[in-house]
Amino acid sequence: MTAPSGNAPRAVIGGGSGYLGTAIRDALRVDGYDVRTIGRSGADAGWDDPAGILRLVDGVDLVIGLAGRRVDCRYTDRNRDEILRSRVGTTRALHDAIAAAEHPPRVWMNGSSATAYRYALDRAQTEQDDSIDTGFSPDVTREWEAALFAGDLPGTRRIALRTSLVLGRTAPVMTMLLRLARLGAGGPQLDGWWFPHRRYRGIGTHPTEPAAPGYVRSHGRQMFSWMHEQDFVQAIRFLRDHDEIAGPVNMASPHAVPNRELMRTLRRAVHAPFGIPAWRFMLEPAMLVLGTETELVLKSRWVAPQVLLDAGYVFRFPEIEGAVQDIVRR
Repeated sequence: MTAPSGNAPRAVIGGGSGYLGTAIRDALRVDGYDVRTIGRSGADAGWDDPAGILRLVDGVDLVIGLAGRRVDCRYTDRNRDEILRSRVGTTRALHDAIAAAEHPPRVWMNGSSATAYRYALDRAQTEQDDSIDTGFSPDVTREWEAALFAGDLPGTRRIALRTSLVLGRTAPVMTMLLRLARLGAGGPQLDGWWFPHRRYRGIGTHPTEPAAPGYVRSHGRQMFSWMHEQDFVQAIRFLRDHDEIAGPVNMASPHAVPNRELMRTLRRAVHAPFGIPAWRFMLEPAMLVLGTETELVLKSRWVAPQVLLDAGYVFRFPEIEGAVQDIVRR
């Protein structure tokens, strides 16, 4: 690829080596950006180098912060602390650099999560809803966004990307779900009673307690909010170019689906003749072996991208059937 010219627009991505960071980096380079990254090995600056971060950020057009430990893990005390620290610490590092920059970026988009919203079976949650949930994941999101929106940064438009599960050919969640479908285990995931535990307890400056009892007999009706990776990248471009948009933005398809429909769609895509249902008492031991948490498939995440829709964004993949078929073909 031809190197950007000296007057090319510049962008900085924090956490640019991850799945979404790589997709955005490649897209911005196609757009002609000179893209630099902050991260660990191979990055242009490390998170422990505030002077290096300032040099990268000063004078750029766009900053995108996506750093943070993957949540696809067991919520041990060590992992819980790292999930929070890796998000809040890196966001504060970007905030400090932008505040100190002589020429701050016009736009700063930063990672956030759709898990901020309450467990919902009744309706979709939009950016106007204040029904924020309690417990570990919502507390992480609150602290994360507080670090983004702290203080005054004149001249820099700030956007919190409240991201749902992003589906793509190499997306970890997609790989797991397709594997289940191919193995005949692609039936609905069914919530129910399980032994109480404290892994989902609150964290941060003002920890909150998750709602009791910690499970809902949803019968596979828990909602799955998702977004195709191509729409995620296109929405980043859209938000970059729409100066009127600031604050939280739900990064999700307009059509969330019940878990039953999701798994049925996956089975059709891989031509699996059946899918065995999985109850919580089966999922909990399996997730322990896999080193992850059942809330990734049992929590009802139902969010709507009202800000994007109101601004005129047109989704390439609004329906789960088309998104899954596209991913499986590729």
